[in-house]
Amino acid sequence: MASTVRPDSHGWAWYFGGIERTSNGAGIVVKHCDLAAIRVTDLVREFRRAYGHEGESERILVDFDQSTRYSPKNTIVETTSFALLDSRLTVRLSVFTDDRLDVDQLVSRLDNAVGPLLRRVKFTLVEAKADPYGDATPFNHVLCFSVPTRNKTLQDIYTVAEQICTLFDAAETGDLSRETALDLLRAGHASLLIGHPESDWLDVKSDHYDLATDRGKISLASAVARFCNAEGGGIVLVGMDTKRIPGGELIKSVRPVPIDVQTLRRYRQAIENRLFPFPYAMQLETVETSAGQGLVIVSVPPQDEELKPFLVHGAIVDGRVEGAYISIVRRSGEDSIPISAQQIHSTLAAGRALLRRGQLQTGDGQLG
Repeated sequence: MASTVRPDSHGWAWYFGGIERTSNGAGIVVKHCDLAAIRVTDLVREFRRAYGHEGESERILVDFDQSTRYSPKNTIVETTSFALLDSRLTVRLSVFTDDRLDVDQLVSRLDNAVGPLLRRVKFTLVEAKADPYGDATPFNHVLCFSVPTRNKTLQDIYTVAEQICTLFDAAETGDLSRETALDLLRAGHASLLIGHPESDWLDVKSDHYDLATDRGKISLASAVARFCNAEGGGIVLVGMDTKRIPGGELIKSVRPVPIDVQTLRRYRQAIENRLFPFPYAMQLETVETSAGQGLVIVSVPPQDEELKPFLVHGAIVDGRVEGAYISIVRRSGEDSIPISAQQIHSTLAAGRALLRRGQLQTGDGQLG
């Protein structure tokens, strides 16, 4: 098999996929369209021959301009670049924050935001350079990773680098949250949630709720009610698969479900019929991943305490559907726990006390 990378006979230029590319003084400039043609194993082998096994090779820079025009001396390059460092292929990229960080804080934030992705793709942090001396936001931090090479193209490595930047930016506060997860899902980056656990704000399902049955409607309403009765709200996400790990469930893959123009109507109707009161500012949406396939997202923002507890009409008791029951549940970690009789009684008693004192409105809008 012919190599996808080779230097010219004089060492003044390199050929990537048979196309000549030259240096701008800071590194060899390639175009986006070159990346998919460069096998990483070929690049590593030829760079080792040219630059040896110690130190750093000349960098490969990516032209920001995605047109076919090529003018390396006058180009603007992206912050993501590649080089051989002590015989290992590395990718260097920049991430940005609104607050000043030292190296330890940067590494901690990186692990919180991107750790599951890095472990999944086997990227190893080689160097982290914080930008503690900048005098204006955003602060520009540089990260360098050694990367796997087998059966990879430079496009594969570049794509992961983009994902790292996207996820770090979305979770800039340091931890993935309901809001940042929504941003990723809406932007088509559901795969970046792989490796993250279910939590007190995230409930993941691999298949649709069976909304043709009472069991399915009660299950959906209960899942939404758990986040309504919790402090921080949450997301019910349909279309991703999980695996059991000690202490919980871990997202392992995207598993799109069939979606159509009636999907959201069916979900909304089931929630309206089975959950009271209807959650304030709840968002129901689908994200298409391919024709007729995608994800269903039910996003529940934190609910006012005055609306709680949220009641589900129906319950599943010992595997049986009990349509006449009223159930109340809330989320705790990744588990759902029932609200106790004492909590229900104290809530009702407090409400009655307020009504007696004239501090709470009755159902007709009048003060009691």
